[in-house]
Amino acid sequence: MSDGKRAASAPWIRTRLRTAPGAAVALAVLVLVTAFLAAAFPRAVDAYETKGLRHDIRLADAGRSAVEVSRPQPGLELPREQREAKARSPELRRIGGALGKALPDPLRADMSSVVFGVRTLKPVLATEPWLPRPDTVPPQLSYTAQTGLKEHARLVKGAWPTTPDAVTAGSRAVRGAVTEETAAALNMKVGSTLRLPTAVGGPLTVTVTGIVAPRDPGGSYWSADPLVRTPSLIPDPASPFPQNYWTGTVLLAEDAGPALLATATEPSLFWRFPPDASALTGPDGARLTAVVNSLESGPGLLKVRAIAGDTAEVLTGLGHIVQANARMRDAISPVIAVAALGIGSVAAVVLVMTGALIAARRKAELALMRSRGGSLRGIGGRLLAETAVTVVPASALGLLLAVLAVGEGRWWPAALAAAGVGLLVCVALPLRTTLQHIRPTLHGAREDMVSARPSRRRTVAELTLLVLAVGAVTALRRRGTSGGGTDLLVSGAPVLLALIAALVLVRLYPLPLRLAARPVARLRGAIGFLSLARAGRSSAGGALPLLALLLALATAAFGGSVIAGIGDARDDAALTTVGADARVSGKSERATLPDELVRTVRGLDGVRNAAPLRVEFGVTMPETAAGGGGAGSGPDDSGTDTGADSGGGGDAAGARATTMVGVDPASYTRLARTTGLPDFPSGLLKATGASAPLPEGAKSGPERVLPVIASPAVAARLGKEQHAVDTLSGNFKVQVVGTVERVASLASTNFLIVNSASLEQRVPTTLLLTGAPDPGKLRAAADGNGEEFVVQLRSEERARYVNTPMQAGAERIYLAAVAAGAGYALLAVLLSLLQTAPERKTLLARLRTMGLTTGQGRRLLAFEATPQALLAAGGGLLTGWATIVLLSPGIDLVPLALAGVAGSDTSPVTLRADLWSLALPAAGVVALAAAVAGVQAWWASRRGSITELRAGDSR
Repeated sequence: MSDGKRAASAPWIRTRLRTAPGAAVALAVLVLVTAFLAAAFPRAVDAYETKGLRHDIRLADAGRSAVEVSRPQPGLELPREQREAKARSPELRRIGGALGKALPDPLRADMSSVVFGVRTLKPVLATEPWLPRPDTVPPQLSYTAQTGLKEHARLVKGAWPTTPDAVTAGSRAVRGAVTEETAAALNMKVGSTLRLPTAVGGPLTVTVTGIVAPRDPGGSYWSADPLVRTPSLIPDPASPFPQNYWTGTVLLAEDAGPALLATATEPSLFWRFPPDASALTGPDGARLTAVVNSLESGPGLLKVRAIAGDTAEVLTGLGHIVQANARMRDAISPVIAVAALGIGSVAAVVLVMTGALIAARRKAELALMRSRGGSLRGIGGRLLAETAVTVVPASALGLLLAVLAVGEGRWWPAALAAAGVGLLVCVALPLRTTLQHIRPTLHGAREDMVSARPSRRRTVAELTLLVLAVGAVTALRRRGTSGGGTDLLVSGAPVLLALIAALVLVRLYPLPLRLAARPVARLRGAIGFLSLARAGRSSAGGALPLLALLLALATAAFGGSVIAGIGDARDDAALTTVGADARVSGKSERATLPDELVRTVRGLDGVRNAAPLRVEFGVTMPETAAGGGGAGSGPDDSGTDTGADSGGGGDAAGARATTMVGVDPASYTRLARTTGLPDFPSGLLKATGASAPLPEGAKSGPERVLPVIASPAVAARLGKEQHAVDTLSGNFKVQVVGTVERVASLASTNFLIVNSASLEQRVPTTLLLTGAPDPGKLRAAADGNGEEFVVQLRSEERARYVNTPMQAGAERIYLAAVAAGAGYALLAVLLSLLQTAPERKTLLARLRTMGLTTGQGRRLLAFEATPQALLAAGGGLLTGWATIVLLSPGIDLVPLALAGVAGSDTSPVTLRADLWSLALPAAGVVALAAAVAGVQAWWASRRGSITELRAGDSR
């Protein structure tokens, strides 16, 4: 029986596909695109997470990312020969190979850059008289006998250090090499000798036989310990006075390790494994963290000690790098999940709408089959087979295209997503169609939203969904969104709000139509009445198109606001750093700008305004007056300073450091107005009376009172009283006369702004420019006055924040989500209009026989589509705004916006509703609906009326 059924079903399916190839192809294309997007999303997320993890590991300092195994020198209780054998290259190489193989997955070492050897942990005081002594303090040198020198360096002078004879602990002469930078800084040359004290016998003499240059200065061989490449001048911590001394490293011959065992330098055996990030993937981050923890203090450490010795230790900063990457991923994931769930819901609704359209077009055909004895199971089985023939290949092709388009990523999430799309269509279409024919009907009454009364079952179902959605939103609002990680309740906020709006608006939609129908009916002309009458008639599932549009508009508004917020955050961060469109300042804090430089820069083409500033950091704040605001009295006083002014504390109790900024009120007001800074009350800094400008060369008296505009934190501390301050610009008293939240070019929240004309020393230290000056000419003007001046451009500073692979990938996904939302919104409008297209064609044909002109027909269809489009646009505006308000408290855009500063002291960047992101999609829906209706009217006017009026034929 089953074989017979299958034999009978095949011709019917083939016949159906041949009869309506256009519908089959359209459904296949829709499923193909949806399956492609569904499969590409998880692979794209995996791809940017993988690239981000590899990027962070590769760009991290080699000293942090490398896994280093070290152990003290072999115990003195061992025979001398055995101790020497453990420090020789063959034994170290054997242990290094075993350790490399023992590293657990997914941690893998870059074996081409593995380094092992013997080094000194305690620097040795070098007393040779020819070595430089900046502050009469001799340098301290470290020594290392490590592998790979010839592979990672090139010989500049002399010869490679070798060991002609076997080196033992009793050897008193070895050979070494230094880099060019070490040789230049420490006056070393080929033939220089250094002496190391030993525990027994004479000193160990190291002869410099060669000077080398790194092949890859940024590689792990030279970067893991920067002193191997470049010496450093560091302060002496034991000296009561500021004294500096040189420190550096001498590279010994590879087999000279045993000689270091006789020195009192705490020799240590080490194996350094740079990580190989090429095989790591984003999901490996959690496993990698667990592996590193195990190596540092867990079962992995026991395996390491079984190979390298019981005293071996594992040191690495790789775990911190992976954890920082995970924190950024966790911060980005909730934002991406909102887009994914929103667009996924829109796609699902559009697929269901497609099934509803197909069911409506085939309603008469299936009703005939049902009336002739067809069972629901048989009809549903045929529809399932017919749908699967089209949908399954389309889903598979979409998955294949996604795998080809996004090369990196796990395959099984993509396969599940594509299979979910195919399963939804295969189930939804037969189920939707067969449910309409449970009870055969002779003729259905027209469906009119104005006069129809929904059934009790539908009312109960809608109320149940409404209560659940409102409860979820209420719980989300009370709980908050800042829990971290991906939360389906948070990610589903647009879906919940759109569902609530759709259910409410569909019930409220008939009310304005009823109110408008009666007065319009009294007007002359039938266009208005007919359009309202037509607008009130739709299918019983009219909530689906509205839900799809609301979801698309809410997701697009949310995504557009995220993208706009990212741009605003980058603009604001660049403005905070530079202060204007361009900035000229000295390399040191106290460097002043010569008058010639200021005049030259003012005259450059493209400079609209130049505001000179005198910035002085570390100005000691006076003690808090009795009864005045104390530290922390103001709500904005955090008790800490940022930036350069954090280091200048006073000696008196309660004193703090702040920054004083001397400005020209007129030019600074123009600057603030142009750059969008808070309004600057320049009139409060009038240089009159006691604060009048000082004559050139005059001294400022301590009783002189200057009005200042302060930050809220400083104003809360100083109050309204006069306070004496000592600055490099003169000694005077200050009195707060106003406050501003920000000052140009400073990120600090502790500052004083004073009129520079009232200062004893008024030469500017910074020049802020607005406009678009030529960068080359601007830098040439600065270089022409010496090398101590630097130029910063706001455009270059903004470009610095764009982009890490994780940020760039997440931003691309959001742009794609917004584009996909727009496409599905377009499709939802088209499907909702196509569902009633035959009725509209017939209506126009009948009205044209009654004298309706082509223009009137276009207006009729446009007016008919307008109420539903306005409903969707208004609901979309409301839903998008509510989504942003609901989710903004828990979303920080810093990880997405500011590369290189996330995780620092950067203030959180909250999500705000963007007007254009809300208004443009909504306006686009209205315009699109009107355009589609107009095109449909134009197309219908080109066809004859006879075809449309054939009785009983809706094809």
